[in-house]
Amino acid sequence: MPHITARDGTRLYAEEAGSGSAVVFVHEYAGDYRTWEPQMRYFSRAHRCVTYSQRGYPPSDVPSEAERYGQTIARDDVLALMDALKIDRAHIVGHSMGSLIALEAAARHPDKVTALALIGTAAAMPVSRDLLAAAEANDHAAVDMVSIWGNGFQAGLGGALVPGAWMVGATMRLLERAKPGVLFKDLAACNVYDGGIAAAARPRAAAASATTSPHAAVSGEAGRRDPAAGSSPSVASSGEDGLRAS
Repeated sequence: MPHITARDGTRLYAEEAGSGSAVVFVHEYAGDYRTWEPQMRYFSRAHRCVTYSQRGYPPSDVPSEAERYGQTIARDDVLALMDALKIDRAHIVGHSMGSLIALEAAARHPDKVTALALIGTAAAMPVSRDLLAAAEANDHAAVDMVSIWGNGFQAGLGGALVPGAWMVGATMRLLERAKPGVLFKDLAACNVYDGGIAAAARPRAAAASATTSPHAAVSGEAGRRDPAAGSSPSVASSGEDGLRAS
C-alpha cells in the first residue's frame, strides 16, 4: 500500500488485509506497523484490518521538528488515515500511548468509531524524570529502563505465551529501531497528557445517547513509565459490537 499523507504533509505508511467492518490498530511508542502482525492475521479473517507506522517510525516520515509530534497530532493522523482509506467507521485498537491516541480520536469524532479497545491504558501515563533524561540524551539506558520496567521481573525468567519469544530482548530490539529523539518526543507527549478523563467522557456520552447502539465497558490496568508512581484512573471503552474472527 502506498503512503497516505497527513494534514501537515507527513507521509504515513500503512498496510491492510481482509474485508468487512474496519479495524484500525494504533501502536505504542517505539513500535511500528509490524507490532500488530499476529492480530492482523487473526482478525483479518472477518474484518478489514489496517496497521500503520506513526510519524517518527519508518517507513513513515520522521519529522525533525518537535512541534510536529504530540497526542492531538497523532489523533489527527488516525483520522487522516481513515479518510484516505475511505473508512467511515472503525473499531480502533490502541496500546499504551496508542490507546490515548485512539481515545482522542473517538473523542474528536465519535461518529467515526464503532468501538474502542484500549490496551495497557490509563487516564494519565507519567514518565519518570530519569527515563525522560536518558531518552532526551539518546542514552541506551532509556532502552534498558523501558525493557525492564515494561516487562517486569518475570519476563527475565522466560515463559512467554509465544513459544521462543524473549520479551526483554524483543523490547530492546524494538526500541533500538527508533530514530534519535523520537523516543523522547513520544515519552514527553505521554508525560504531559492530562486529557484522558475528559476524552473518555465524550464518546461514552455519545454511545449512551444512541437508542440503537448497545455498548459495553472494558477497563484496563494503569499504564505508566514510572515504577514509583501510583496508579491513575482507568478509562473505559464502548461500542455497538465486538471484534470477531471465524
